[in-house]
Amino acid sequence: MDDDLRIDHQVTTLRALAVDRLRQAIVSGRFAGGDRLVERALCDQLGVSRSIVREAIRYLEAEGLVESLPRSGPVVARLDWPDARQIYDIRRLLEADAAAACARVADATVAGRLQAALADLDRAFAEEPPARLQAATTAFYEVIFTAAGHHIAWEIVQRLNGRISRLRALTLATTNRRVSGPAHMARICAAICAGRPEAAAAAVHDHLSDAAELARQALESPT
Repeated sequence: MDDDLRIDHQVTTLRALAVDRLRQAIVSGRFAGGDRLVERALCDQLGVSRSIVREAIRYLEAEGLVESLPRSGPVVARLDWPDARQIYDIRRLLEADAAAACARVADATVAGRLQAALADLDRAFAEEPPARLQAATTAFYEVIFTAAGHHIAWEIVQRLNGRISRLRALTLATTNRRVSGPAHMARICAAICAGRPEAAAAAVHDHLSDAAELARQALESPT
């Protein structure tokens, strides 16, 4: 039994905890693409009932992290480059537009919030737990989208967040991303705080182009 997956306390958000544990296991690669998600085994690993496990699997299926196959049942969805490329294309459109809009309205308050989020993101880059970095990255972008007033666009990004996190974990495994990631985020922040919409959009575009290329190399690699 994997004790580190077990949920210690029975609380009202039990399903949410189960979803989070399973999501992190998929994002981190502990459960690889194509792996079967066996309800009985997951009940033992998580220490929850079968109904909770079923709910969690349905939730993750809606996020695109799990898919149900006719003969195999629920399995971890496979990552491939054609799907990943679409996700990066969507992100470029939404995030570049949000960054430009944020730069047009950024005042001292917005700049302070974004700089604080960037500082937290820098600390997360230096730490090991991937969940910490995922949360800090989400918080950074949330400042941008909410300050820009792009609430619907942010909802779309949030629906893709599970798959975005999985791709982010994949690219962060490379040395290049560990070095370039913080620099890209700092450039985005600087352009927004300086009130330079075009520079902010360009910084987002360059960041996602680099990340997409790393993802393509990883997903198309024979190994």
